[in-house]
Amino acid sequence: MEGFFDVVGTLALIIMAIVGAGVGWAVGKTSRGSTALYVLIGVLAAVSAPFLLAALGLSVVAAGGILLLVIMSAVVALIIVGIARAILR
Repeated sequence: MEGFFDVVGTLALIIMAIVGAGVGWAVGKTSRGSTALYVLIGVLAAVSAPFLLAALGLSVVAAGGILLLVIMSAVVALIIVGIARAILR
Protein backbone atom coordinates (compact mmCIF):
# COMPACT_ATOMS: atom_id res chain seq x y z
CA MET A 1 0.00 0.00 0.00
CA GLU A 2 3.00 2.32 0.38
CA GLY A 3 3.45 2.29 -3.36
CA PHE A 4 -0.13 3.43 -3.75
CA PHE A 5 0.49 6.52 -1.63
CA ASP A 6 3.61 7.25 -3.66
CA VAL A 7 1.54 7.25 -6.83
CA VAL A 8 -1.53 9.01 -5.51
CA GLY A 9 -0.09 11.36 -2.94
CA THR A 10 -1.70 13.27 -0.16
CA LEU A 11 -2.88 16.11 -2.38
CA ALA A 12 -4.87 13.71 -4.56
CA LEU A 13 -6.59 12.26 -1.50
CA ILE A 14 -7.52 15.78 -0.37
CA ILE A 15 -8.88 16.57 -3.84
CA MET A 16 -10.90 13.33 -3.79
CA ALA A 17 -12.32 14.27 -0.37
CA ILE A 18 -13.36 17.67 -1.72
CA VAL A 19 -15.00 16.05 -4.76
CA GLY A 20 -16.81 13.57 -2.50
CA ALA A 21 -18.02 16.42 -0.32
CA GLY A 22 -19.30 18.18 -3.43
CA VAL A 23 -21.18 15.09 -4.55
CA GLY A 24 -22.67 14.61 -1.08
CA TRP A 25 -23.64 18.29 -0.85
CA ALA A 26 -25.35 18.19 -4.25
CA VAL A 27 -27.33 15.08 -3.36
CA GLY A 28 -28.21 16.54 0.04
CA LYS A 29 -29.53 19.72 -1.54
CA THR A 30 -31.59 17.90 -4.18
CA SER A 31 -33.12 15.51 -1.66
CA ARG A 32 -34.82 16.42 1.57
CA GLY A 33 -32.44 14.43 3.73
CA SER A 34 -29.57 15.40 5.96
CA THR A 35 -26.98 17.22 3.87
CA ALA A 36 -24.25 16.60 6.46
CA LEU A 37 -24.83 12.85 6.31
CA TYR A 38 -24.63 12.80 2.53
CA VAL A 39 -21.44 14.90 2.62
CA LEU A 40 -19.87 12.46 5.08
CA ILE A 41 -20.86 9.46 2.98
CA GLY A 42 -19.57 11.19 -0.17
CA VAL A 43 -16.19 11.95 1.40
CA LEU A 44 -15.78 8.42 2.73
CA ALA A 45 -16.81 6.91 -0.61
CA ALA A 46 -14.53 9.14 -2.68
CA VAL A 47 -11.48 8.56 -0.48
CA SER A 48 -12.07 4.81 -0.31
CA ALA A 49 -12.70 4.50 -4.06
CA PRO A 50 -9.04 3.96 -5.08
CA PHE A 51 -8.66 1.25 -2.44
CA LEU A 52 -11.90 -0.37 -3.57
CA LEU A 53 -10.81 -0.29 -7.21
CA ALA A 54 -7.37 -1.69 -6.31
CA ALA A 55 -9.05 -4.53 -4.39
CA LEU A 56 -11.10 -5.29 -7.50
CA GLY A 57 -7.91 -5.50 -9.56
CA LEU A 58 -8.25 -2.14 -11.29
CA SER A 59 -4.92 -0.78 -10.09
CA VAL A 60 -4.25 0.50 -13.60
CA VAL A 61 -6.55 3.42 -12.70
CA ALA A 62 -3.79 4.75 -10.42
CA ALA A 63 -1.44 4.78 -13.38
CA GLY A 64 -3.91 6.93 -15.31
CA GLY A 65 -3.07 10.00 -13.28
CA ILE A 66 -4.75 12.17 -10.70
CA LEU A 67 -7.48 13.38 -13.04
CA LEU A 68 -8.65 9.84 -13.77
CA LEU A 69 -8.58 8.99 -10.06
CA VAL A 70 -10.65 12.05 -9.22
CA ILE A 71 -13.20 11.23 -11.93
CA MET A 72 -13.46 7.62 -10.76
CA SER A 73 -13.79 8.79 -7.15
CA ALA A 74 -16.63 11.11 -8.14
CA VAL A 75 -18.42 8.28 -9.96
CA VAL A 76 -17.99 5.86 -7.05
CA ALA A 77 -19.10 8.53 -4.56
CA LEU A 78 -22.18 9.28 -6.64
CA ILE A 79 -23.09 5.59 -6.80
CA ILE A 80 -22.57 5.00 -3.07
CA VAL A 81 -24.42 8.18 -2.05
CA GLY A 82 -27.25 7.15 -4.37
CA ILE A 83 -27.41 3.75 -2.73
CA ALA A 84 -27.40 5.37 0.72
CA ARG A 85 -30.18 7.73 -0.34
CA ALA A 86 -32.28 4.80 -1.55
CA ILE A 87 -31.72 2.93 1.72
CA LEU A 88 -32.47 5.95 3.92
CA ARG A 89 -35.80 6.71 2.24
